[in-house]
Order: sequence, then structure tokens, then C-alpha cells
Amino acid sequence: MTSIDKLIANTIREDVRAGHIYNVPDSSGYIKLDAMENPYQLPDALRAELAQRLADAVLNRYPVPSYSGIKERIRAKLGVPAGFDVILGNGSDEIISILCTATARQDKRAVVLAPIPAFVMFQRSAQFAGMDFVGVPLKADFSLDRAAMLAAIAEHKPSLVFLAYPNNPTGNLYDEADMVAIIEALGENGIVVADEAYHPFARTSFMDKLPQYPNLVVMRTLSKLGLAGIRLGYLAAAPALLEQFDKVRPPYNVNVLTQVVAEFALDHVEVLDEQAARLNEARTELAAAMAALPGVTVFPSSANFITLRVPDAEKTCAKLFAERVLIKNLSRMHELLANCIRVTVSTPEENSVFLNALKASLQA
Repeated sequence: MTSIDKLIANTIREDVRAGHIYNVPDSSGYIKLDAMENPYQLPDALRAELAQRLADAVLNRYPVPSYSGIKERIRAKLGVPAGFDVILGNGSDEIISILCTATARQDKRAVVLAPIPAFVMFQRSAQFAGMDFVGVPLKADFSLDRAAMLAAIAEHKPSLVFLAYPNNPTGNLYDEADMVAIIEALGENGIVVADEAYHPFARTSFMDKLPQYPNLVVMRTLSKLGLAGIRLGYLAAAPALLEQFDKVRPPYNVNVLTQVVAEFALDHVEVLDEQAARLNEARTELAAAMAALPGVTVFPSSANFITLRVPDAEKTCAKLFAERVLIKNLSRMHELLANCIRVTVSTPEENSVFLNALKASLQA
């Protein structure tokens, strides 16, 4: 054992040493359909105007820590109820970390609970905060198992329950009554996080239920709306609860350039909404075309991606990769996702390339 090996063994947590880096594949030269990004940029005129805003950004000073400009626009344009506010994060990932840090109690082992398969950062953030993670399998059709969720809540008494709405990686919306039952079961003993990352495409939300349920918080991101590059997430909650989360938010966690872009984009949010509407139309067309292919099962989606089951996911992904098309192989994530792959809905041109490559992979 070398000196550096001994140093790592003596200082780094065992679970971290045993873990893996979150891998993001190099997409250079590929049609990138693996990360649920909006393929459209802002129109040229708006890009030119934004360039001037960025040129005028004050880079020699720290960001304004209140982020009042962004928050004002989010409250006004993205459906935050009157009397409620938001905190901002460096993407949804940081918001999830903030939630886990604030609820990882030191006097007892705290629990994060979520249906699985789900967004991997729920479990990773719980682990890094020193919390236990309990996953409750979805039903075979990817719907919530309400009875199993309620039983797990009664047994494990979680501090946090994450419910992605719609869910990633399956794409479906959970039944509203099932979600309400979970919120009410936790009551004053736990917080339910409605992760609405794909709200621009689902067009349904629990945001308006915040005044009704004090233990409900709603988390969203601007990434799927078309601003993945600026890494901005936000969380809406009851003001008293939001104050507690804000105590563990790092100072200056949203940089000046992100502030400028976010404020500008939210001033033109109708452009981004129009792009989302185009992607929803393309989603319907792509899903129908894939469902017509032999051996393919397409699952309902309310997001900007579609999950499908093919006869052999490994073979299909390898052939798509050879055609320079990147998609996500879900088959190793969970047994419910056996032979499942996930594709981002994109432009008509990229959807056509993917569809032709998929057809060829199934015929080979």
C-alpha cells in the first residue's frame, strides 16, 4: 500500500471509497438524446440581446446574495402561491443536498424514502448527508404502490419523502390521490418533496397545494425548460420552513452569469414555453412511431423523454452508439426496467435519425 493509499484509507469515508463517480459520457460528435435537454436555443435576436447583458455583468463582485431579481420573476411567472417564496440552488442537485443536510439529524439516524426506480441523486444525497435511504418499488406499470409506501412510512418514519412528478426515469405522473395520501400520512413528522423538474412538459403541479399542506415543498429546475447550461434550481415552501433550508444554503451559490441569464430568460419565458409545446407535440409523434415497431413497448410520458422496452437493451444501445446516437440504457438500474431504454424528445431531424437507427437495430 502506497502512502497516498494509506492517506485515503485513513481519511476518506468507507462508503465514499466504495462508491463510484457520477459518470457523464462524452457526447462530442454524437446526437445527444441521453440527458433530457431542450434541443432549441433562444432565437438569434434574443441571443444578441443576452450577449450584451452578459457583457455588462459585474464579474469583479460577488453575486447579490438575496437573488431578488430571479426570485421576483419566479414568483410572478412560474406559479408560486401568494405569500410563498423560493430559495435557489446550483441545479436541482444542490437543492436536494440542502434538503438532506437540513434534515440529517445528529441525535438519531434520519431516513429518506422514495419510490424506486427514481432519480439517483435522491439516494446519493441521502448517503452523503449520513442518512439512510429506503426505496419502495413501484408497481409493474410504474405507478405508486400506495399501500407499500404508507407501510414504509409507518415503519421507517422518514424525514423526507421524494416524489418525482413526473418520475425520472419512467416519465409517468403518479396518481394525485396517492400523493395526497402520502403527504397526509406524514403530517407533522416528515416533509414531502414534489420534484417537478419536468413541469414545463407535464403542465400539472402540486405548487397550488402548498398553502393546504405545510409539510409539502415543490422543487423545480430551469434545466428542462431550456437552460440546462446555467444550472439553476428552485424550491418553494412555507416561509417558516424555507427559512430553515436557507440556513444551510451556501452563500453566493448562484453565480452572476447565471443570474443574468435566468432573469433575461424569465423575461421571455413565453419563448421557452413555446419550445416546450413543440416538444410535447414531437413526443406524441415519436411515441406513436416507436409503438408501431415490433417488440417495442412504449410507456406513457409526461416529460420530455420517453421510456421504452426493447427485446435486448444492450444490443440496441450498442447499435445506436455505433450510429453516433446517445440514449440511456436503464436496464441496469432496477429489475422493473429490464431491457428499458430512455430517449430524449428532440428536433424533428434528430428524432428521425434516432427512429431510423432504432428500426435498424431491431432488424439486425
